[in-house]
Amino acid sequence: MLADAKKNSESESSATLLEVKGLRIEGLSEKGWQEIVCGVDLKLKRGEILGLIGESGAGKSTIGLAAMGFARDGCRITSGEIIFDGIELCTASEEQKRKLRGNRISYVAQSAAAAFNPAHRLLDQFAEGPVDHKIMSRTEAKEKGRQLYRSLDLPDPDNIGERWPHQVSGGQLQRMMVAMAMSCGPDLIVFDEPTTALDVTTQIEVLKTIKEIVTARNVSAIYITHDLAVVAQLADHLMVLRYGNLIEVNSTGQILEAPKQEYTRALLNARTRHEQTTVQISDAETLLSINSVTAGYGNGLDILQEISVSVERGRTVAVVGESGSGKSTLARVITGLLPPRSGEIHFQSESLPPALAQRSKQQLQKVQMIYQLPDVALNPRQRVRDIVGRPLSFYLGLSGKKREHRIIELLEHIELSEHYIDRLPDELSGGEKQRICIARALAAEPELIICDEVTSALDTIVAKAILDLLQRLQRELSLTYLFISHDLDTVASIADQVVVLYAGRIAEQGPKTAVFQPPFHPYTRLLLSSVPEMRQGWLEETLSTHEAKAGIAREVKITERGCPFAERCPVAIPEICVRDRPPLQTPASGHVFACQHAPEMLLDHFA
Repeated sequence: MLADAKKNSESESSATLLEVKGLRIEGLSEKGWQEIVCGVDLKLKRGEILGLIGESGAGKSTIGLAAMGFARDGCRITSGEIIFDGIELCTASEEQKRKLRGNRISYVAQSAAAAFNPAHRLLDQFAEGPVDHKIMSRTEAKEKGRQLYRSLDLPDPDNIGERWPHQVSGGQLQRMMVAMAMSCGPDLIVFDEPTTALDVTTQIEVLKTIKEIVTARNVSAIYITHDLAVVAQLADHLMVLRYGNLIEVNSTGQILEAPKQEYTRALLNARTRHEQTTVQISDAETLLSINSVTAGYGNGLDILQEISVSVERGRTVAVVGESGSGKSTLARVITGLLPPRSGEIHFQSESLPPALAQRSKQQLQKVQMIYQLPDVALNPRQRVRDIVGRPLSFYLGLSGKKREHRIIELLEHIELSEHYIDRLPDELSGGEKQRICIARALAAEPELIICDEVTSALDTIVAKAILDLLQRLQRELSLTYLFISHDLDTVASIADQVVVLYAGRIAEQGPKTAVFQPPFHPYTRLLLSSVPEMRQGWLEETLSTHEAKAGIAREVKITERGCPFAERCPVAIPEICVRDRPPLQTPASGHVFACQHAPEMLLDHFA
């Protein structure tokens, strides 16, 4: 009997849970119905993770949603079969599918911040699924939530569910979404880009959570992403998609080591770090000078504390750090959206008024900004002609044919044809929208452009194209960039100087080659070691290190005393690092970092 039970268990674990045959899906566009998924087949066994890889528009999310028997507004499943545990979802009734969704099949969205209801507490939202599916009472559901929060290493698991969504960090919120997906004990979870917009240390934390959940509970998963290095840590098999077509499918190891298709090789190449050589500019003019700036919101702690940064003309200075480090706050201070409490900002040796309303049109013109999310940054009701044309009219006084001609020139600069001039934002891809944001910034003829996480929401190939465009424009137009990012690979490919920001203070700054080579500040080392590598087993290796155990899954906390990184630092000196502000040190490489340890000691420790 024991042998029979074991045989049945093995048979069940290897059984096909989901099978998709000849799936075709159409989407409605201005040209009518067009096929966006073109006859895709897939199989998923119990306990397996399948990675769906490809650029934006490849059909990844559309296929992931179809696995739940669902098609978004403006889409329709035209043919094929979707069989989940023997149930044909294409012909199932809406009631049958409703009983499956959120119960046996769950979905984890890309943006937890957008997916949670801001008007309800987190534990109440967790309890909705089990209660609606009549699996347990509200009291039982809440207790189940606390148990899952505990298993996911969330802080204060008995009480964190009483918080509102805005009261927890991005990584915590994403883990709470994973907990909510697990609330009914599903057989299949669809993960739709769950770590795309997260910084590297938070990403590790969420990947660890997903892997533990899937492994411990024998759950099957579809993991949708454009990042091969990320999915390599999780998936058993990979499907590479492009324009709704299946390009390649194989085991994860086989695709990483010996991809058969050229497009797959292009995806691998786009994820590989391409460091540019820093060109030394003798006697470069200091364009922007930030001197001992301290800033915050309301009467709370100062988000930025005595920040000093210089940006030379024609160079790119990258500001890196986790969410909560103060990167975007620094951008708001520079642009005048957040007047500093103290300190000064000089542009071309001229002191900039602290508040936006106090600055002249010429001062506003010289500093422009490209934002992280083009979907939010572009007015959905304005055509490209108006989006790019407004700064031409406002700053340069152009109108009529001159304005029209300049818009077309700017479109050519960003490698789009004049046919885009009358399009609305929803008629553009993600990469095209970001190009329009770049054109809008260029229209003012600025000398400094602040790039705030401009590639974080883009797939790897599109992101590389945007970086190439920014570098070409810099060479041709002598532009200067302040580049804000949490992506170390992106920074390595574009920056001349790097400023490592942590909890509102500068941990380290200097030439890129110096900052990215030892001796590192311990926080810089944590960031660099948290960038996923294109090989299986990297996640487990990283999580086993002393540095990761000390630094991962911790919040960025603003402090007034000591070193704010002290509680996460693997080499922190008890009492001293918590009490005393670290001194600024300059090792032989010439960069500056703030630490109680001498450079030689850090070099020996991390050797």
